[in-house]
Amino acid sequence: MTGIIHLVRHGHHALLGRILCGRMKGVALDDLGCEEMARCAGTIAPRPSLIQSSPQRRCMQSACILAAHFRLPVEIVPALDELDYGEWTGRSFDELAPDPRWSRWNGRRGTSRPPGGESMRSLQNRMVAHLEQLRGDPNLGAVIVVSHAEPIRAALLHYSRTPLDQFLSIEIDPASISTLRADRSGMKITGINKRVPA
Repeated sequence: MTGIIHLVRHGHHALLGRILCGRMKGVALDDLGCEEMARCAGTIAPRPSLIQSSPQRRCMQSACILAAHFRLPVEIVPALDELDYGEWTGRSFDELAPDPRWSRWNGRRGTSRPPGGESMRSLQNRMVAHLEQLRGDPNLGAVIVVSHAEPIRAALLHYSRTPLDQFLSIEIDPASISTLRADRSGMKITGINKRVPA
């Protein structure tokens, strides 16, 4: 059996590009994000049989918009959670820019970690373990997994055999869709960062 796993990033929110939200509580989609997710729902095929979401509010909102379109429930999966940025959570990118630890983290994602936070390797391991669990389901069909840029990027880096230090080689936009084809032989990337129509 061949299955399809759509990795969908949550929609736009007001802090995007300004604040490192990570696991901050209460970060919600704005009107643009809701519109993006509604358009995203219309581009996903084939029809999914399962929708899973990170526990963060912006992902659950995004997943609920997709779920309403497909008339499916949403399953909350901790493995799909955002990277834990530790002490950096809630800091602005302007604040972080002069910090040498921030520069080191962005140059060596494979071997460094945010202070008090989670390494990119740990994030990658939990994401891939979950996706491989999905792949092992003989009745997989099509699945939507709603998560964040870094978890999706980490999974795609793994399946493209790209080192974590090259994380910027893969862009993941809000409400974008990246797709994996799953079968007995493994996972194949069939799409990366498909943007929703304007």
